[in-house]
Amino acid sequence: MSKPKFEQPLDSSTFLRIRKWYLLALAAIALTIIVAQILIQVHLNAQLDDSRVINVAGRQRAYSQKLVKEALLLKQPGSDNKQILTELKKTITTWKISHAALQFGNDSMGIQKETHEDILGLFKKITPHHTAMITAAQQVIAEEEKSGLSPTGTTQKNIQTLLDNERTFLRLMDVIVNEYDNRSKTQLENLKFKEYLLLIFSLLILFLEILFIFKPLSLQIKNTISRLMKNQLESDANTDKIQQLYQENEKSLKELQELNFVIDNAALFASAKNDGSVVFISKKFQELLACNDEDLSKPLSELLTTNEGQQQYLKEVLKSNRKTIRSEEINVETRKGESIWLDMSIIPLHQSSKKQNVLILCSDITERKQNQEKVEQLIKQNFEDKILQKKVQASQIVEGQEEERKRIAKDIHDGIGQMLTALKFNIESINLDNKDKTAEKIAYLKTLCSDLIKGVRTATFNLTPPELKDHGLFPALHKMTSELAKLTGKNILFENKTEKFIRFDSLAETNIYRVAQEAVNNAIKYAEANYILLSIKYTDNVLSIVIDDDGKGFDETILDKLPKNNSEGGMGLFYMRERISYINGRLFINSIPGEGTRVTINYKTTAPEKDVNLVS
Repeated sequence: MSKPKFEQPLDSSTFLRIRKWYLLALAAIALTIIVAQILIQVHLNAQLDDSRVINVAGRQRAYSQKLVKEALLLKQPGSDNKQILTELKKTITTWKISHAALQFGNDSMGIQKETHEDILGLFKKITPHHTAMITAAQQVIAEEEKSGLSPTGTTQKNIQTLLDNERTFLRLMDVIVNEYDNRSKTQLENLKFKEYLLLIFSLLILFLEILFIFKPLSLQIKNTISRLMKNQLESDANTDKIQQLYQENEKSLKELQELNFVIDNAALFASAKNDGSVVFISKKFQELLACNDEDLSKPLSELLTTNEGQQQYLKEVLKSNRKTIRSEEINVETRKGESIWLDMSIIPLHQSSKKQNVLILCSDITERKQNQEKVEQLIKQNFEDKILQKKVQASQIVEGQEEERKRIAKDIHDGIGQMLTALKFNIESINLDNKDKTAEKIAYLKTLCSDLIKGVRTATFNLTPPELKDHGLFPALHKMTSELAKLTGKNILFENKTEKFIRFDSLAETNIYRVAQEAVNNAIKYAEANYILLSIKYTDNVLSIVIDDDGKGFDETILDKLPKNNSEGGMGLFYMRERISYINGRLFINSIPGEGTRVTINYKTTAPEKDVNLVS
């Protein structure tokens, strides 16, 4: 006896036919949903348009009443007729635009042109009353603007016209609004009817789908599950037989996976037994170690290196029974006499027979080691160069101190010494008997003593100004400029652009002061300047000192050509740069022949030692 049609297994053609009908049913349901959505959206848009129209139509009634009210207010004594006239004009304009929009449409108001014959007929009836009210209102406005006095008889007549037409306008406008509302309700009823039809159509499709598609498929799935359960029982019996084979093969698979890892990830690899004999070694490893096929009979430790001490060490490592991977860097000697570095990993392979083989993975790190040695040599050389540089700087500082002592001795000998000698000779040459000559020499001695005092003050001031230690850099520079201005008679000015009194590290203050002092002295001695300005600015933890002069200037290209021992500026410039470099500052010199020179000193610090408000 044959099985029922739907209980028999489905062939491929039947399955394809069912799938086709199933897709068609789904497409029909989707189509009904899309059509329903389109209808709803169209209706919503229509409802939105109708709501705008009804709203505008309703406002027309309110505007007509507002028009009459504002016209009547013009008759009231004490009213602000100017304000009322402005509002009345706005009301007339809006009323006219809305009336036309309801009939002929208006894009800005979102109103479509009216096509309904009944509504257009109503508008034909209401339009004369609308026109009469508009005309009367405009005449009221014209009369009011013309006379500006109490309402005339014409005005009263126009107001009566407004009142007479208002009742008819309101009645007809109510009819039009009701007509709009009825039309909207009719459209809604049509949409509901269409929605019911689409719902019935969708339910019918679902019923046919259940009857002709889902029911046969459920029976087929039931039969399939029964067959699967029967096959599962047969599979369980076969699984037990396969399990034993799987466990035996699992160990072999693990070894193959480890071997695949070696092949895929390392080019230098070898395998050896527990006694050190070679099982396998890659060709690239043989080439690196410079060994041939005949050498493979030797222990792996002898292939890796020709050094006997290293061979003995590798024998012990390869023979030791380990459970973890061992990694280390080793230096070996090949048969060509080359010394190479290998990054070696020794991986234990445990066999089922409890014997252990080892897998050797290597990477050639000779180049890395050589680069590392070069880096270490460079670091060592850099350190030695810095030590040598410090020694050179120390010797230059000592040399600079000696030069400073020589300059001080020269200043004292040439200036103070000569004046003292002249003072001695003039005192000895005084003849008390010659009173006229004596008075002249005494006057000269007074002048000479004044010059001597001035020279002593200059020499002592150039040594170490007390203001630098007691009050800091800014007062010391101010004192220096004022003293040099007195001593030289030149215009040497000081400008402090900072808002606070700031102290820095004593070493930095001393070196900055000396560099600024040297720059000012150079401007006095060599630039032949009449005007020198020293300005100070401190912003964003950067101290900037600028010395400008109006001297003769020079060609900047000669700066790099001046020798250190040149007394005409070379030695001074050298020590200015050395001092600024010593405190990690920067020195800039800019000059134009015939226009003057600018020297800029920049010094950056993370935080000043003191930061207090300036005291005048």
